[in-house]
Amino acid sequence: MTGGDGGRTAAAVAARRHNTQAALARVRDVLARMRREKTPVTVAAVSRRAAVSRTFLYSNPEARALLADATADTRARKAQDLTGHDAGQEATWRERALNAEDALKAAQAEIIQQRERIGELLGQVRDLEAEWTQEAIQRIATENTTLKQRVRQLTADNRILDERLKAARSNMRFQDRRVADLEAQLLDPPEK
Repeated sequence: MTGGDGGRTAAAVAARRHNTQAALARVRDVLARMRREKTPVTVAAVSRRAAVSRTFLYSNPEARALLADATADTRARKAQDLTGHDAGQEATWRERALNAEDALKAAQAEIIQQRERIGELLGQVRDLEAEWTQEAIQRIATENTTLKQRVRQLTADNRILDERLKAARSNMRFQDRRVADLEAQLLDPPEK
């Protein structure tokens, strides 16, 4: 190994150490923020927020220790919260259960009302279907076919008349030019 290679190796090791320390600083900041926000500490959340890989959190001893301390603090805080809030939670659960019962009763009443409305509408549909006999349906289908044929015929006639109109306009333009030429000849006779 030459002296230049040793310098590059030392620089690479120093850069790696610097990157590791920067990543550890980000992990510390994220864990402090999560404690303040009382957010549950998970490897995925810390990895995402600190912009480090999960492998870094598992393989780096200092990062692993920081993560273990933070999760232990989170567990202890949860245990304190559970013992202090049992009575309050029971009251809120009771209130939630009563609210859920009221919501369930309202939903059941709405469902019954909707079913009745659906029944009424289905009856109206059946009444409308009963008014149409097979003969009436056949007659309407025949009239519809006849009208479609008439529309096709009128469209074809319209196209023919449009072509004739264009031809007549072209003839008129030609005739107008011819008349203009003849008028010019009458006003200015050729000299002999």
